[in-house]
Amino acid sequence: MTFHLPKLNYSNNALSPIMSEETLDLHHGKHHQTYITNLNNFIQNTDLFNNSLEEIITKSHKDKSMAGIYNNASQHWNHNLFWQCMKPNGGGNMPSKLEKRIISDFGSVDEFKNKFKQAGITQFGSGWCWLSISNGKLVVTKTANADNPLVENMKPILGCDVWEHSYYIDYRNRRPEYLDKFVDNLINWEFVDSLLD
Repeated sequence: MTFHLPKLNYSNNALSPIMSEETLDLHHGKHHQTYITNLNNFIQNTDLFNNSLEEIITKSHKDKSMAGIYNNASQHWNHNLFWQCMKPNGGGNMPSKLEKRIISDFGSVDEFKNKFKQAGITQFGSGWCWLSISNGKLVVTKTANADNPLVENMKPILGCDVWEHSYYIDYRNRRPEYLDKFVDNLINWEFVDSLLD
């Protein structure tokens, strides 16, 4: 199949000033589009063309000859989740079902938030921090570059992009501040909650 850039559920200036219109224009309109264009070019006239995005990721993950396919497919998937994990005036209180699961698996909401932010802060270079379901339990992980927890048999339900193009225009090298603002002001907890089951 041919993949396409997803339409955002909000305008490009709706997340400002936490994520500026300039950042969103560049990140969504340029970076994400480039991953899609590359992926479509890579899979054209191959056996992967009729596969789902998840199938392409899992099939190309361990084959070094398909690194280009894997990286672009995974980044497309990662960003599809990322855009939905944010909303204008996000953050705030979680739905009760999600809050109970987080308290059960992390001890407290604050402990989860600290672990999630630390995963993003301590990811050396480019990558992602995640909240995923692994064997029925919520876990926080981090991945380098395009990797995502799908290839570890996890189900990601929240992801934050810590590649520099996600925050450098607005925060320069202050990744901890970006992660603080993301958690406190951008996360669409209702969307995350919807992925629990």
